[in-house]
Amino acid sequence: MTEKLHPNIPTPHITAKYGDFAETVLMPGDPLRAKFIAENFLTDAVLVNNVRGINGYTGYYNGKRVSVMASGMGQPSIGIYSYELFNFYDVKNIIRIGSCGSFDKDLHGRDIIIAMGACTNGNFAAQYNLPGTFCPIADFNLVRKAAELCEKAGVNFKVGNILSSDVFYDDANSGMTWAKMGVLGVEMESAALYCNAARAGKSALCICTVSDSFVNPSENTTAEERQNSFTAMMKIALELS
Repeated sequence: MTEKLHPNIPTPHITAKYGDFAETVLMPGDPLRAKFIAENFLTDAVLVNNVRGINGYTGYYNGKRVSVMASGMGQPSIGIYSYELFNFYDVKNIIRIGSCGSFDKDLHGRDIIIAMGACTNGNFAAQYNLPGTFCPIADFNLVRKAAELCEKAGVNFKVGNILSSDVFYDDANSGMTWAKMGVLGVEMESAALYCNAARAGKSALCICTVSDSFVNPSENTTAEERQNSFTAMMKIALELS
């Protein structure tokens, strides 16, 4: 891609040049997961960003150019990175590939949630001054393709609402209250990503692997397992790219 001058590039958070990112960027929360994907699934991967240790790479998967960059934890963090990718680097699709806690008895460790919608206890959408409550949702085509790929791969999955929580240590222990409304699980980023995609007129999807369960706690995974072993989710996201 021809280099293009942009008044906002480089940003305070991304030093990559215009054109360094592919049209589709996979976004795990963990920088080491981004590194793992680049080293194990991409060919000719090049490090294009490492500001604050947020690893970003661009390479090829089955001949198609794709990027992977970490988002960090929480809505403020993914809010910054996805905004800059959508609006300054002209990225068209961002696919979050994260871990989540499950509220659903039928979802076990390493099963997958495709987040069609993202509920939140956060205030990210307040910036838009809307006269009501905005419902952040994924791109339907990405949802449909992800579901088809899960079926093809024989992966146990569900499509539905997820909770993007601003708190990890929830003093009110409100998780299962959301479960009463059919929310499948909890993570910390998707709502902000979906808001930024909507505002920019771009596409986004969150695919989460169940790393912990509020119903089946004996199936919880370790930090190393979350970093290196959620390969089914990684492959599905790469096929979407």
